Amino acid sequence: MDLRYPVGTHQLKPVLTPEERRAAIEQIAGLPARLRAAVSGLTREQMETAYRPGGWTVRQVVHHLPDSHMHAFLRFKLALTEDQPTIKPYDEARTAELTDSRELAAEVSLVLLDALHQRWASLLCGMRPEEFARRLNHPERGIVTLDGLVEAYAWHGRHHVAHITTLRERMGWR
Repeated sequence: MDLRYPVGTHQLKPVLTPEERRAAIEQIAGLPARLRAAVSGLTREQMETAYRPGGWTVRQVVHHLPDSHMHAFLRFKLALTEDQPTIKPYDEARTAELTDSRELAAEVSLVLLDALHQRWASLLCGMRPEEFARRLNHPERGIVTLDGLVEAYAWHGRHHVAHITTLRERMGWR
């Protein structure tokens, strides 16, 4: 298994069926509970363990998810209220090296993710099917639909939770 991509690499899908969209929204809504379960019972030392050689620590992965998903939530709002807005990417690697990502208790980001995903799931569930075709311009990825983003962030959550759960399995942490 490639430790970088325990659930496989992501392939952008710009249009989803209603069933695929519903499943992606359910995954986004359920991410906070899955992440909380993935880190449940880990010691401070275990939280400081990289999920792979050269990778982020478990703590950094936990903090990365709300960092990334706050950007995603705002990108949805921009795409729903503006005509094909150009969004600003951010440097994930440098963000993960900031003090809060390296030192702050994971619980802070778990609580933040709970609230953020409640808001985000509410927004997603209230969207009309045609709104998922709205687009934004990502300077690094080009034009992306909201369907594509909802699926991408469902994958993103699975991807990072799997970093933690596969590490737990490999290390024998119960």
